[in-house]
Amino acid sequence: MLTKAGDEIKEMSSEQAAEYFLSLLSASGLSEKTIRSYRAAIYDFLNFSKVKRLNEISQNLILNWINYRLKNGFEKRGGKEEKRKIQSTMHYYTLFLRKWLTWAGFDSKIVPIVKKPQSGEISVLTKEEIDKLFSSSRDLLDMLIISLLFETGMRANELLSITADDVDLTDGEISVKNAKYGKVRTVFLGENSKFLLAERVKNISSGERVIPLSYNGLYKRIKSLAKRAGIPLEKVRPHILRHTFATEAVRSGMSLPALQKILGHSDIKVTQIYTHLLKDDLKKEYYSKFTSSREKTMSKNDESSAFNDENIHEDIKFCPNCGKKLPPGSKFCPFCGYRLPLVGSDGSNQIET
Repeated sequence: MLTKAGDEIKEMSSEQAAEYFLSLLSASGLSEKTIRSYRAAIYDFLNFSKVKRLNEISQNLILNWINYRLKNGFEKRGGKEEKRKIQSTMHYYTLFLRKWLTWAGFDSKIVPIVKKPQSGEISVLTKEEIDKLFSSSRDLLDMLIISLLFETGMRANELLSITADDVDLTDGEISVKNAKYGKVRTVFLGENSKFLLAERVKNISSGERVIPLSYNGLYKRIKSLAKRAGIPLEKVRPHILRHTFATEAVRSGMSLPALQKILGHSDIKVTQIYTHLLKDDLKKEYYSKFTSSREKTMSKNDESSAFNDENIHEDIKFCPNCGKKLPPGSKFCPFCGYRLPLVGSDGSNQIET
């Protein structure tokens, strides 16, 4: 946590104050990606408001900026942005701007925080798409990136920070030391990742990074893979491979506490989102379990009824009373309540009692 700025901040321009704040964030150990996000938020506000000095900043200017962005989005991004994406961006932008201005001596309430939109469905890749990414790989590094992200669920910055020293091929593990929240955790290697890592670590020194790329370099490489594989570019990002890993883990029956530890979530509520993703799986399970249970109950009822092998119950497709179509195996009409007759082997109609 940064100490609030001293009196020297009063003599600086707004841009100087911003750069000073960003340099402190860098010195505190925040990742390059996080600092870029802070920079984007602060300068988006400064460019919009045109303020030159901190004492020109007011809540009215901040509200104008927030309302403009929520209504119009970000022009430089091109194309029509989803409202949800704009709201999500502004949620983080207002958080970052508040931290900067609070550090600079403003009351935190000067920046209202835009509410984060409710989580929608998370995109995941199919097995066929994963196969296409592997098939489109041009070198060992391509394959290793896809394999590690998909088989371990690591975040992009975690993947980029692992060194040969962090890899234990004997036990099939990687020690993730640059994890979010500063916690060290262990992720496990599938056979494909073990094979590829064994090839990679042969050619690097003990302290050398396994994936020697910047975040932008990783992002561009994955986009190139997606393009060659014929998969929409927006569907393939490092975090989507993490989502795919988590979804497959839940589908395979992994417990949420175990998945939470592997993913490095501080709160299991974050992990629980993956249980809400498998709509198709849930639908299949519902029909499988509910329908089979109902059929078993009906079967037992049929066995205990007066009509056994010698007295056959014939399904009646339409209610004789109201004429509406009946669910299979109905004993009464769900629409008018008429108790349906049972047809015996002699063709006689009988009312079940």
